[in-house]
Amino acid sequence: MDKKQQDMSRREFLRKLGIGTGSALAMMAVKPFDVLAQNDNEPSIAGNRMTYRVQHGSGEEISLLGFGMMRLPNDQDEVNELVDYAIAHGVNYFDTAPVYMGGNSEVLTGNALARHPREKFHVATKLSNHHGTNYSLDDAKEMYETSFRKLRVDYIDYYLLHSIGGGSGMETFNSRFIDNGLLDFLLQEREAGRIKHLGFSYHGDVRVFDWLLDHQSEYHWDFVQIQMNFLDWQHAGLGSRRRGDADAEYLYNKCEKTGVQCVIMEPLRGGALGKVSKDIAKEMKQMRPDDSAARWAFRWVGSHPNILTTLSGMNRMDHLEENVKTFSPLEVCTEAENALLAKIADELVGVPTIPCTACEYCMPCPYGVNIPGNFTYYNEAVNDKILPLPEPSAADYAERQQQFIEGYRKALPDAETWARSCQDCEECLPKCPQQIRIPNQMSRIVHTLRVRRS
Repeated sequence: MDKKQQDMSRREFLRKLGIGTGSALAMMAVKPFDVLAQNDNEPSIAGNRMTYRVQHGSGEEISLLGFGMMRLPNDQDEVNELVDYAIAHGVNYFDTAPVYMGGNSEVLTGNALARHPREKFHVATKLSNHHGTNYSLDDAKEMYETSFRKLRVDYIDYYLLHSIGGGSGMETFNSRFIDNGLLDFLLQEREAGRIKHLGFSYHGDVRVFDWLLDHQSEYHWDFVQIQMNFLDWQHAGLGSRRRGDADAEYLYNKCEKTGVQCVIMEPLRGGALGKVSKDIAKEMKQMRPDDSAARWAFRWVGSHPNILTTLSGMNRMDHLEENVKTFSPLEVCTEAENALLAKIADELVGVPTIPCTACEYCMPCPYGVNIPGNFTYYNEAVNDKILPLPEPSAADYAERQQQFIEGYRKALPDAETWARSCQDCEECLPKCPQQIRIPNQMSRIVHTLRVRRS
């Protein structure tokens, strides 16, 4: 970073980044200059260089890198090793949910964290009553109490209403949390101290998101979890069927104006922004030769001041190590770097990728289709410029189609999991937080595999 960039005031940086300064300056008044990135000479709360943010209400210092526990190794020893490394390097926010890994994530997370002093970690979990139509208060309370037992804690630091905005929008939200008295119960639990901070994660209909923040004076949300990355900032919902969807820029700015901090999910958009095309990777390398595409994406997210923590699903030690380095300390994006990422996002808009984050909420498919596996390979083929295929008359048509077919078979060796097994039953549609037209996208893949050169 050159001298001119170093001397740029924080207010000017925020203005150029397109972020409102009100809440950012208020945060700086509480924790001067540590909010964006720690100074190399300042010790952290864990004796390391991890960057921390200050939680507005409690003054707790939360690591800007959070550990997402959705897709852990299904082995306790491996999870213990990952958690031990994370805590030793200053990570103190761990996010799970009752529905992750078929219910096993909370168990693995709880066992790993219980080996450490309670003050070393903040655990987040969720009220995941978003599947089915039976929104019983008793069933919800049982899920809530089960989380305590699995996590082996007597209080939960960050508790979320899971995946609000799905289904039929406000109607579904009212059925899940209002009509059955569940939200009142959770508010009482926060008052009693069993929940330290109450928030919600948002997917789907933005009208529910707006309604909840518009009632901040009544509910006093402590945080909101949103999907945010440099592509979704102004280009959210590509290829989806969302109703009333909003870009991440809108979601972030509304939280900031309301005074509610953000927890960020999908900073890599399901890994897609860590596997960019060779052309995009070349552009990034020209500006920062030593940085991976994933580090670019994480730095962009972390540069926004109203973020409490950024979740990453780190199920491999090499990913965990790289991410820890990225945030230890965080180096905020320069104006030129933000401009490059905005340009790349605009370029990606024209690429027909599928906005799947591999959350696996759509699984299992009753017909055996590996839905996220199909979409992951399709997106990789787009990023590698194999797709879209040229006209059948093009000289390289057959070669590129064969390359797609061979890669598809390698990625999905079990033919029963291929897109052709989709029966268009639509059972997956209400489960998808990205609101993807899954059967339609499966048809696109089948068409690509079947069409032959005439």
